[in-house]
Amino acid sequence: MANSKFEYVKSFERQSVLLPNTYIVVRIDGRGFHKLSTKYGFTKPNDLHALELMNAAATATLREIPDISCAYGISDEFSFIFHRSSKLFERRERGYVQSSKILTTVVSTFTSYYVHLWSTFFPEKPLSSPMPSFDGRVVEYPSPQNLRDYMSWRQVDCHINNLYNTTFWALVQQGGIDATQAEERLKGTLASDKHEILFSEFKINYNNETDIFKKGSIIYRDYDDPGSEPLRGTATNAGPNGDVFEVSKSQAEKERKRRLKASIIIQHIDIIKDDFWEGNPWLLCAKSDR
Repeated sequence: MANSKFEYVKSFERQSVLLPNTYIVVRIDGRGFHKLSTKYGFTKPNDLHALELMNAAATATLREIPDISCAYGISDEFSFIFHRSSKLFERRERGYVQSSKILTTVVSTFTSYYVHLWSTFFPEKPLSSPMPSFDGRVVEYPSPQNLRDYMSWRQVDCHINNLYNTTFWALVQQGGIDATQAEERLKGTLASDKHEILFSEFKINYNNETDIFKKGSIIYRDYDDPGSEPLRGTATNAGPNGDVFEVSKSQAEKERKRRLKASIIIQHIDIIKDDFWEGNPWLLCAKSDR
């Protein structure tokens, strides 16, 4: 940038940095999606096309940003996980990365794909102003257990919200009462009470509801070469506790290409128990080898 008398304005800039050796979570949320869902007539309590659109935009974001190891989504929310060995925006060289850069990159990439792919899932409902938009936040977690607890928290939230919404809309749509009366009916109820209302009054067994509604969507990279030689000392290699090893640029580039070639899987499964994480250990230790 050329020097000039106006360059002093740079002194007003402030950097909010992310610490090294931490998992980075970028969580995005739809802005004003209650109004948007009403405007475009989303099915209540869950619109499958809307959820599939969110998943498609998230999948495209993973393809665009190889440093994202996995993502978890519910409703109009998605969490994108960067391993603590990530060197996005020169984190390895500087030891930190500006939170604003990583946040704006994820939010803008996701939003652009959401708008771009809208007509694929809603061909009869063209977008009009105001356009869909998302905000976001960045949170750091120092250990694999902290990260797993975060993911568990979001899936528990998915279950709690979906059980409430399923019961609420059953009361409104099939029970003949309005929204205010449904809210009053559900005030103070436990999960078991909601299960009982659904089954006894509407013959709905909540356990048989579609998994994407109950469990959300986990999106991650899967590797087709489980027998390959581990990339020892690479940027995405780590010890059993996720500790990051030093890397060479050539090794880091080799691993980046492997990530770009990896298959991207979408599942609607339990991510609270150990099975998922033990079956996909590279999501925590960052080795792309089984």
